[in-house]
Amino acid sequence: MNLPEPLYERLARRAIRTHRTVEAEIVEAVSSSLPEEPGELPADMAEAIAALHLLDDEDLWRAARTCLAPEKAADLEELHIKRQGEGLSASETEALATLMSETTRIMLVRSRAAALLKQRGHDVSGLRQEHEP
Repeated sequence: MNLPEPLYERLARRAIRTHRTVEAEIVEAVSSSLPEEPGELPADMAEAIAALHLLDDEDLWRAARTCLAPEKAADLEELHIKRQGEGLSASETEALATLMSETTRIMLVRSRAAALLKQRGHDVSGLRQEHEP
């Protein structure tokens, strides 16, 4: 899985603080945003990837490199840490859910764009290297 470097670094720091693996942090983030039924995506998620196959390669590369804004990634990390430590208020829980949904949508778009690029014969291995520590 390819993650934006700032997001990966934040997940790695959070994993260290929570004594978990980065993979466990990613699984928690994704599982809390996806529906119970594995074959069904929420409408906004399905819409985000529905027309990707119509994009030209340049736009697909751009989509495959999309990442969560650094400010939002910092907010996400802060809310996760607070949730694990002291708990969240109702408004903070809602903000966390919104950020988690956005992160999941970005990851879904990135992975679908990368898969389409690979199907079109492109080497997408560089996407992973761009985001490894």
